[in-house]
Amino acid sequence: MDIRKIDDTISVAPQISVDDVAEAARLGFKTLVANRPDHEEFGQPPMADIEAAARQAGLEWIYMPVESGNITDQDVDRFAPMIRDAEKPVLAFCRSGTRCTVLWALSAARETPAQEIFTKARNAGYDISGLAPRMAQQAANK
Repeated sequence: MDIRKIDDTISVAPQISVDDVAEAARLGFKTLVANRPDHEEFGQPPMADIEAAARQAGLEWIYMPVESGNITDQDVDRFAPMIRDAEKPVLAFCRSGTRCTVLWALSAARETPAQEIFTKARNAGYDISGLAPRMAQQAANK
């Protein structure tokens, strides 16, 4: 499992397996967020199986699928309160972790300076500099 810490509240990861869920709980995560639609790719573990493993491990499970390359403002509007209210720390996953990072960045832009967001994402291995215009838009829409 390739966990990439953004900050003390959220980490992201590429697709996890059912077996990874118990390890996530052991590492102290409290909430597991799936931002990947079921059946997005052949061979992807069924979300129902990951959900069952999360519940068995005592993790809060949130299924919030978002289409890759098409993150809407409505997706950000759903993500922002979820991440604010979720029991932390949160582990969010998708195919590569990028989608989760973008959702986090756009929702964080409403309250956090862009440079701080870029730095946290870069430290986690994600270059989101291309999001600057959308982040500015989110900051203006506080």
